Parts: sequence; structure tokens; C-alpha cells
Amino acid sequence: MIGREQLEQREFETLSQRAVKSAQSRGRLRPEPEDPLRTAFQRDRDRILHCKSFRRLSHKTQVFIGAQGDHYRTRLTHTLEVQQISRTIARALGLNEDLTEAIALGHDLGHTPFGHTGEQALQTLIAEYNAAHPEDARPMFRHNLQSLRVVDCIEKDGRGLNLTAEVRDGIAHHTGSVKAFTLEGQIVAISDRIAYVNHDVDDSIRAGVIRESDLPQSSKELLGTSHSERITTLVNAMVSASDGADMITMEPEIWDAMDELRDFLFENVYAMSAARSEGPKAEMMIRLLFEHYLDHIDEVPEEYMRISNGDNITAVMDYIAGMTDRYAVSSFEKIFIPKNWNG
Repeated sequence: MIGREQLEQREFETLSQRAVKSAQSRGRLRPEPEDPLRTAFQRDRDRILHCKSFRRLSHKTQVFIGAQGDHYRTRLTHTLEVQQISRTIARALGLNEDLTEAIALGHDLGHTPFGHTGEQALQTLIAEYNAAHPEDARPMFRHNLQSLRVVDCIEKDGRGLNLTAEVRDGIAHHTGSVKAFTLEGQIVAISDRIAYVNHDVDDSIRAGVIRESDLPQSSKELLGTSHSERITTLVNAMVSASDGADMITMEPEIWDAMDELRDFLFENVYAMSAARSEGPKAEMMIRLLFEHYLDHIDEVPEEYMRISNGDNITAVMDYIAGMTDRYAVSSFEKIFIPKNWNG
């Protein structure tokens, strides 16, 4: 039998000196006995995989709200692509694949329904609340911090998943200006960008929003002309630049080409294209649900009130952020659409 202690010893023997070893984790919020078979990071991965928030990712929008077709990415398939890219890079650099995988699987657990449209809607609502109630100003809603809140406070009926410090830090810092303190967490942050830039190009072409010929010529010359070529180029550039370095990075020329492609998506897909045609409707639904639940706080499930310690704003945000697209639509219809109008 190969137990936890043997796996921990194997990490010291086979991983890079720069890798985080499971036996040297900074620990959990609440101490608990070790598992006889799994390392600390393997347990974190399993806890995330089995939690309710992870299952809901399959019904949350990535980019295309209400997309018809079985091949468009969801928040779950995006997460799995980030997971695989991250593991490939971690393996090549001799870093801890289990830690990288756990962070990747948990990084978007707090994402709203309707993708970034839903996140922006909640941000607007919180900004309006803060302007009207400066004495009770709330922090801006960020999906990375909500993901940390999910694993710390919301899952398991308020007990949280009690993850290790390394996984929690990687989840919290997979986006934003502050880098994760582990190289494994830094891998996930860049892998997240590699994944969404490439699969959003793929989905946008499938949807007819853009054509392959529309992509910037310089990015095609540097990164390649197919989905697999681009990912291969980016992963290789990341591994070669990060090998032996004190931080995870990428060859500058290749990073600039990825950024050019990302800028192209913001200009032609995220903000100004048909991909946003359902955006105003989604924003309106989030706004009306938010306002309704604040006015009818008794309709918010009791578990969210308990988790928020009776703070109505937090309870409503947690409840809405955890909704899938279809649950948000169903809730909206139940509240605002007369029954006889639904046929």
C-alpha cells in the first residue's frame, strides 16, 4: 500500500526545490487529523470536486449567455481546461501538480450566473448601495474573493471546506494585481488567461461573431492559427521562461501576442458584439432579483441568513452569486412573470 507518508516522501525526492511540499503546508484554518492515504492537497482537490458549488459550474455561463448548442464552454468546462493546462505546466517545471489542480478546480467557485455580466451587475449594485449608505460601505464584489468565501464560509452548510492556506491563497489571487505566494498558484493565474483567451476565440468563431481571418495577423504568426497550436505555443513559452526562475512568467514576445489577442476579444466579442446581446437582460434580472430579495428577505434561504450572521446585503449577494443561469431565470420568472403568461 502507498499511503500519505510515502506520497509526501516521494514529493521531496522528485519535485523541484521550488515546489510546495504537502508535508510543509502552512496548514488549515481549523486543524484536523491527516488522511492515511491522501496528502493535504489531494484532500483539498477532492473536497472541491465533491462540493455543491463545483457542480453548479456546469450551468453557469462562460461568455455566451443562453448559447444554443452543446459545444460552447460553460464555467465548468473552462475550469477543467484551466486544470489541465496548469497540470501540464506544473509537471514540466517539477512543481506540485496536486496543489496546482486543487487551485484550478476551485478558482471560479464564486462566479456569478451570466458570467462577467453578472459580476458587473453585482458590482454596480454594491457601488450604488455604498453611494447611498456611506456609513455602511461594502467591499466591491469580486468573483475571486467570492470563491474564497465559498470555500471558507458557504460550503457544507456554513462550515466551509477548511482548505489549506496554499489553495486558499491561489484561489484568492488567481486574478488581480497581487500574485499568489506559491509558484503553483501563479501557474493557475496565467493558465486561466491562456484558457479563456483561446476557448473564447474558439466559441466566438463557432457563434459566427468573428472569423479566423479577423484575428490579429501578428498574433497568428507568433502563436499559431489553431486552438491547439496557440495553447502549445503559450504553454511552451511559459515553461521555458519560468524554468529555474523565482516566479512564473512567459517569454515577453509571446505574452504580448496573447495580450493583443485578449484586447481583440474585449473590443470585438466581450463588449461590442452579439455576444453581449443578452447582457442587458441578464443585468436587469440580477438587479431586480437583488432588489426584490432585499425587500423580501424572508424569501432568502435560511442558510444564507445564518452564514451572513443576519447581514441582509451579504446574504442576498451570496444567494444570487451562487445561482446558476437557469435558476436565476427561473427565480425571476417565478417572482415577476404572472403564471398565466407562461402558457
